[in-house]
Amino acid sequence: MKAAILYEANKPLQVVDVEQQGPQAGEARVRVMATGICHSDWHIMNGDWPLPLPMVLGHEAAGVVERVGAGVANVKPGDHIIFSFRPHCGHCLYCSTGRSILCDGHQSVRWALLDGTCRLKRNGQDVFQMARIGTFCEYVVCPAEMLVPIRKDMPWAQAALMGCCVPTGVGAVTHCAKVEAGASVLVIGCGGVGLNVVQGARLAGAGKIIACDLLPNKLAFAREFGATHTIDASQEKVVDRVRELTGGRGADYAFDAIGGEATTLQILDAIRPGGTAVIVGMAAMSVRAPITPYLMALQEKSIKGTMYGSVRPNVDFPRLVDLYLDGRLKIDQLISRTYKLDEINEGFQALRSGQVARGVVVFS
Repeated sequence: MKAAILYEANKPLQVVDVEQQGPQAGEARVRVMATGICHSDWHIMNGDWPLPLPMVLGHEAAGVVERVGAGVANVKPGDHIIFSFRPHCGHCLYCSTGRSILCDGHQSVRWALLDGTCRLKRNGQDVFQMARIGTFCEYVVCPAEMLVPIRKDMPWAQAALMGCCVPTGVGAVTHCAKVEAGASVLVIGCGGVGLNVVQGARLAGAGKIIACDLLPNKLAFAREFGATHTIDASQEKVVDRVRELTGGRGADYAFDAIGGEATTLQILDAIRPGGTAVIVGMAAMSVRAPITPYLMALQEKSIKGTMYGSVRPNVDFPRLVDLYLDGRLKIDQLISRTYKLDEINEGFQALRSGQVARGVVVFS
């Protein structure tokens, strides 16, 4: 069985054979059909998030359940599923109040399975799985609670993107910010997540959707996904231009889909008094952004963070699938290129260069 393993930060992934233990109680084995290539994977590859290695990366995927362990009731062999990269215990404070993304019942060990052990080995050495799934692998053994059953008429590559960039972006608008119809929205960063913030704003009925990026091809993508205005940050002063487009006030809502000091400060500057800034993109752990508490209080500005779009995977993934199959959600246009597993490092090169909205590894 092949898997793409990271052995050392700032080195390419190695596609090698691995050994896999079967599913234990509460677990399932899934044949991975497609998996997206995401900036979060890159954060681990380049050392932004120092994590235990070796590790199989990948967290945005869909597949077919092959086998289940004892006590598994939510999925069965043959089910088509989307992986959720956040487990939920079902009984902690957050699970009990509808915020399962913040579940604190399973956070003691994040890179092994729930019992603290690994299911993958290479030459006798344990291999960790990113977010307990590690989907750059032909088969995954993981907690069954991380699998969300979906309709069988959903195409695989499109289903994979429902595992991260689609719910993260759309959910940031609908679940976290709760953007109202007619509102003005700024989105900084038009990669896979940012484009889904744009289309989330479109679905919410936002009046002005202002997309900002450094790359003209990304801005073209944003217009296709529903942006009413675009800002080339390499040529224009972002905050000044946002104010011009919003009658001098600033945006009602602004989303940082990159995650960085400069972009976080930009969204705070770009919102109007009483506006809301939302951090969506995951920054390097070392990033700090100095804010001015006096102005935050004086202007009643709000800043929020969102993990995974604040969605409830078991409820929201099937709804997003329905939206796509009803023609209301653009996902085909996100997929700029598909790869085989042994081409995965090419996929990361394309991601870093800004050539693609999303690359997807498709397994035969």
